[in-house]
Amino acid sequence: MRARGEAVAELPKNEQKDQALDLILDAWDTALVRGCAPEQIATSAIFAAFADLIDVYGEDIVAEMANRLPARVRRGEFSMRQGPVN
Repeated sequence: MRARGEAVAELPKNEQKDQALDLILDAWDTALVRGCAPEQIATSAIFAAFADLIDVYGEDIVAEMANRLPARVRRGEFSMRQGPVN
Protein backbone atom coordinates (compact mmCIF):
# COMPACT_ATOMS: atom_id res chain seq x y z
CA MET A 1 0.00 0.00 0.00
CA ARG A 2 1.28 3.49 -0.89
CA ALA A 3 1.72 6.23 1.66
CA ARG A 4 -0.91 8.98 1.49
CA GLY A 5 0.00 11.42 -1.23
CA GLU A 6 2.54 9.14 -2.91
CA ALA A 7 2.02 9.25 -6.68
CA VAL A 8 2.27 6.16 -8.86
CA ALA A 9 3.11 8.11 -12.01
CA GLU A 10 3.09 11.85 -12.64
CA LEU A 11 0.29 12.85 -15.01
CA PRO A 12 0.15 16.22 -16.79
CA LYS A 13 -1.56 18.82 -14.55
CA ASN A 14 -4.72 19.06 -16.68
CA GLU A 15 -5.13 15.27 -16.64
CA GLN A 16 -4.54 15.20 -12.88
CA LYS A 17 -7.31 17.77 -12.35
CA ASP A 18 -9.75 15.89 -14.59
CA GLN A 19 -9.00 12.52 -13.01
CA ALA A 20 -9.09 13.90 -9.47
CA LEU A 21 -12.47 15.56 -10.05
CA ASP A 22 -13.89 12.37 -11.57
CA LEU A 23 -12.70 10.34 -8.57
CA ILE A 24 -14.05 12.85 -6.07
CA LEU A 25 -17.44 12.96 -7.81
CA ASP A 26 -17.57 9.15 -7.81
CA ALA A 27 -16.84 9.13 -4.07
CA TRP A 28 -19.49 11.82 -3.58
CA ASP A 29 -22.07 9.66 -5.40
CA THR A 30 -21.08 6.66 -3.27
CA ALA A 31 -21.56 8.69 -0.08
CA LEU A 32 -25.01 9.79 -1.28
CA VAL A 33 -26.03 6.20 -2.04
CA ARG A 34 -24.87 5.18 1.44
CA GLY A 35 -27.13 7.78 3.04
CA CYS A 36 -24.90 10.79 3.66
CA ALA A 37 -26.57 14.18 3.23
CA PRO A 38 -25.08 16.38 0.47
CA GLU A 39 -24.29 19.19 2.89
CA GLN A 40 -22.40 16.76 5.17
CA ILE A 41 -20.39 15.46 2.21
CA ALA A 42 -19.62 19.03 1.15
CA THR A 43 -18.49 20.03 4.64
CA SER A 44 -16.26 16.97 4.88
CA ALA A 45 -14.80 17.61 1.43
CA ILE A 46 -14.03 21.24 2.27
CA PHE A 47 -12.40 20.19 5.54
CA ALA A 48 -10.25 17.57 3.78
CA ALA A 49 -9.28 20.03 1.05
CA PHE A 50 -8.26 22.75 3.50
CA ALA A 51 -6.34 20.26 5.66
CA ASP A 52 -4.33 19.07 2.64
CA LEU A 53 -3.76 22.61 1.36
CA ILE A 54 -2.47 23.65 4.79
CA ASP A 55 -0.11 20.65 4.85
CA VAL A 56 1.31 21.78 1.50
CA TYR A 57 1.22 25.60 1.72
CA GLY A 58 0.79 26.48 5.40
CA GLU A 59 -1.91 28.37 7.25
CA ASP A 60 -1.08 31.89 6.10
CA ILE A 61 -1.18 31.15 2.36
CA VAL A 62 -4.35 29.08 2.68
CA ALA A 63 -5.98 31.85 4.73
CA GLU A 64 -5.21 34.27 1.88
CA MET A 65 -6.70 31.80 -0.60
CA ALA A 66 -9.81 31.56 1.58
CA ASN A 67 -10.10 35.35 1.71
CA ARG A 68 -10.50 35.37 -2.09
CA LEU A 69 -13.27 32.76 -2.07
CA PRO A 70 -16.28 35.07 -1.52
CA ALA A 71 -15.58 37.05 -4.70
CA ARG A 72 -14.99 33.87 -6.68
CA VAL A 73 -18.25 32.35 -5.40
CA ARG A 74 -20.16 35.50 -6.33
CA ARG A 75 -18.64 35.42 -9.85
CA GLY A 76 -20.03 31.91 -10.26
CA GLU A 77 -16.68 30.10 -10.52
CA PHE A 78 -18.01 27.14 -8.53
CA SER A 79 -21.60 27.10 -9.82
CA MET A 80 -22.60 24.00 -11.73
CA ARG A 81 -26.28 24.94 -12.12
CA GLN A 82 -27.72 26.98 -14.94
CA GLY A 83 -29.78 30.00 -13.98
CA PRO A 84 -30.60 31.54 -10.60
CA VAL A 85 -30.99 29.45 -7.47
CA ASN A 86 -34.18 30.05 -5.47
